[in-house]
Amino acid sequence: MYEKVAFTFYAVTDLARARAFYEETLGLKVGPVYGGDDKAWVEYDLPGGGCLAISNMTPAKPGPGGGTIALEVTDREALVKRLKEAGVSFASEHIPSPVCDMSLVMDPDGNVLMLHQLKNKK
Repeated sequence: MYEKVAFTFYAVTDLARARAFYEETLGLKVGPVYGGDDKAWVEYDLPGGGCLAISNMTPAKPGPGGGTIALEVTDREALVKRLKEAGVSFASEHIPSPVCDMSLVMDPDGNVLMLHQLKNKK
């Protein structure tokens, strides 16, 4: 009955600020955009599959406590360093586990994104 995760969605309050964070700071490539400059649904298709969407068109409110997207990265330590230099806030800079290392990044609205790197891929 279920096929796949269609997308992960985060509500945002300031669309321009959110897009700058996801596109410039994180470096995600923008995909389809539905709407205009003030109200829109913006999608970021990830190279290995999956889609992250942000929008200010729904009644959803941003912030921690909801679901979290985990983005697989190739060099978590280097990315954390770059994001810290860019002034990005972290809920947790490093969460080690036996199989992976993770960091929890906060977007400008307080939504949490996980940076995830399997230890056998380092």
